[in-house]
Amino acid sequence: MSHFSTIKTQLKKAEPLFKALNILGYEIDQEEKFVKGYKGKFTAVDISINLPGDTKVGFKWDHNSNTYELVTDLDLWKFEIPVERFISKVTQMYAYQTIISKTKEDGYQIVEEKNTNDGAIELVLTKWDN
Repeated sequence: MSHFSTIKTQLKKAEPLFKALNILGYEIDQEEKFVKGYKGKFTAVDISINLPGDTKVGFKWDHNSNTYELVTDLDLWKFEIPVERFISKVTQMYAYQTIISKTKEDGYQIVEEKNTNDGAIELVLTKWDN
Protein backbone atom coordinates (compact mmCIF):
# COMPACT_ATOMS: atom_id res chain seq x y z
CA MET A 1 0.00 0.00 0.00
CA SER A 2 1.23 3.42 -0.91
CA HIS A 3 1.42 6.52 1.28
CA PHE A 4 2.98 9.94 1.34
CA SER A 5 6.54 10.29 2.54
CA THR A 6 7.93 13.44 4.09
CA ILE A 7 11.67 13.95 3.73
CA LYS A 8 13.46 16.55 5.82
CA THR A 9 15.65 19.13 4.09
CA GLN A 10 17.69 22.18 5.06
CA LEU A 11 15.77 24.48 2.68
CA LYS A 12 14.67 27.51 4.67
CA LYS A 13 13.72 30.23 2.16
CA ALA A 14 11.20 30.15 -0.67
CA GLU A 15 12.96 32.48 -3.14
CA PRO A 16 16.19 30.48 -3.57
CA LEU A 17 14.09 27.28 -3.67
CA PHE A 18 11.95 28.70 -6.51
CA LYS A 19 15.10 29.79 -8.38
CA ALA A 20 16.79 26.42 -7.85
CA LEU A 21 13.77 24.50 -9.16
CA ASN A 22 13.49 26.78 -12.20
CA ILE A 23 17.20 26.54 -13.06
CA LEU A 24 17.00 22.75 -12.82
CA GLY A 25 14.11 22.89 -15.30
CA TYR A 26 11.28 21.98 -12.94
CA GLU A 27 8.14 24.02 -13.44
CA ILE A 28 6.37 25.16 -10.31
CA ASP A 29 2.62 24.69 -10.47
CA GLN A 30 1.23 27.97 -9.13
CA GLU A 31 -2.37 26.69 -9.18
CA GLU A 32 -2.17 23.32 -7.46
CA LYS A 33 -1.24 23.36 -3.80
CA PHE A 34 -1.43 19.60 -3.33
CA VAL A 35 0.29 16.38 -4.29
CA LYS A 36 -1.73 13.48 -5.62
CA GLY A 37 -0.83 9.99 -4.46
CA TYR A 38 -2.04 6.42 -4.41
CA LYS A 39 -5.74 5.85 -5.18
CA GLY A 40 -6.21 9.55 -5.85
CA LYS A 41 -5.48 10.66 -2.29
CA PHE A 42 -4.20 14.22 -1.87
CA THR A 43 -2.03 16.03 0.62
CA ALA A 44 -1.60 19.80 0.91
CA VAL A 45 1.75 21.43 0.11
CA ASP A 46 3.06 24.98 -0.21
CA ILE A 47 5.02 24.41 -3.45
CA SER A 48 3.94 21.86 -6.05
CA ILE A 49 5.89 20.59 -9.07
CA ASN A 50 5.29 17.87 -11.62
CA LEU A 51 8.33 15.81 -12.53
CA PRO A 52 8.65 13.76 -15.70
CA GLY A 53 7.09 10.31 -15.50
CA ASP A 54 3.96 11.70 -13.84
CA THR A 55 5.77 11.99 -10.50
CA LYS A 56 4.11 14.51 -8.18
CA VAL A 57 6.28 16.33 -5.66
CA GLY A 58 5.70 19.14 -3.22
CA PHE A 59 7.46 21.10 -0.55
CA LYS A 60 5.61 21.81 2.69
CA TRP A 61 6.71 24.28 5.35
CA ASP A 62 7.44 22.61 8.70
CA HIS A 63 6.88 25.04 11.57
CA ASN A 64 8.88 22.94 14.03
CA SER A 65 12.13 22.90 12.04
CA ASN A 66 11.47 26.09 10.04
CA THR A 67 12.37 24.29 6.81
CA TYR A 68 10.61 22.99 3.74
CA GLU A 69 10.07 19.24 3.65
CA LEU A 70 9.80 17.25 0.45
CA VAL A 71 6.45 15.45 0.16
CA THR A 72 5.80 12.69 -2.37
CA ASP A 73 4.38 9.22 -2.70
CA LEU A 74 7.58 7.17 -3.04
CA ASP A 75 5.67 4.13 -4.31
CA LEU A 76 4.58 6.23 -7.30
CA TRP A 77 8.08 7.72 -7.93
CA LYS A 78 8.69 7.20 -11.66
CA PHE A 79 11.25 9.95 -12.25
CA GLU A 80 14.51 8.88 -13.94
CA ILE A 81 16.68 9.76 -10.93
CA PRO A 82 16.21 8.46 -7.38
CA VAL A 83 14.59 10.76 -4.84
CA GLU A 84 17.89 11.10 -2.93
CA ARG A 85 19.63 12.40 -6.08
CA PHE A 86 16.73 14.78 -6.77
CA ILE A 87 16.99 16.25 -3.26
CA SER A 88 20.76 16.50 -3.60
CA LYS A 89 20.52 18.43 -6.88
CA VAL A 90 17.84 20.79 -5.51
CA THR A 91 19.83 21.37 -2.31
CA GLN A 92 23.02 22.09 -4.28
CA MET A 93 21.28 24.61 -6.54
CA TYR A 94 19.49 26.15 -3.52
CA ALA A 95 22.89 26.65 -1.83
CA TYR A 96 24.31 28.10 -5.04
CA GLN A 97 21.43 30.59 -5.31
CA THR A 98 21.79 31.57 -1.65
CA ILE A 99 25.55 32.14 -2.04
CA ILE A 100 25.17 34.15 -5.25
CA SER A 101 22.49 36.36 -3.72
CA LYS A 102 24.43 37.00 -0.50
CA THR A 103 27.77 37.66 -2.20
CA LYS A 104 26.18 40.19 -4.59
CA GLU A 105 24.58 41.95 -1.60
CA ASP A 106 28.02 42.14 0.01
CA GLY A 107 29.63 43.61 -3.12
CA TYR A 108 31.40 40.52 -4.48
CA GLN A 109 31.58 39.56 -8.15
CA ILE A 110 32.04 36.14 -9.69
CA VAL A 111 35.45 35.91 -11.38
CA GLU A 112 35.29 32.24 -12.26
CA GLU A 113 32.73 29.46 -12.06
CA LYS A 114 33.23 25.86 -13.06
CA ASN A 115 31.55 22.51 -12.63
CA THR A 116 33.90 19.77 -11.52
CA ASN A 117 33.83 16.12 -12.57
CA ASP A 118 32.32 15.10 -9.23
CA GLY A 119 29.36 17.47 -9.70
CA ALA A 120 30.60 20.25 -7.42
CA ILE A 121 30.39 23.89 -8.41
CA GLU A 122 33.52 25.94 -7.73
CA LEU A 123 33.28 29.72 -7.48
CA VAL A 124 36.03 32.32 -7.36
CA LEU A 125 34.81 35.67 -6.08
CA THR A 126 36.43 39.06 -5.79
CA LYS A 127 35.60 42.31 -4.08
CA TRP A 128 37.20 45.60 -4.90
CA ASP A 129 37.51 48.11 -2.09
CA ASN A 130 37.24 51.78 -3.02
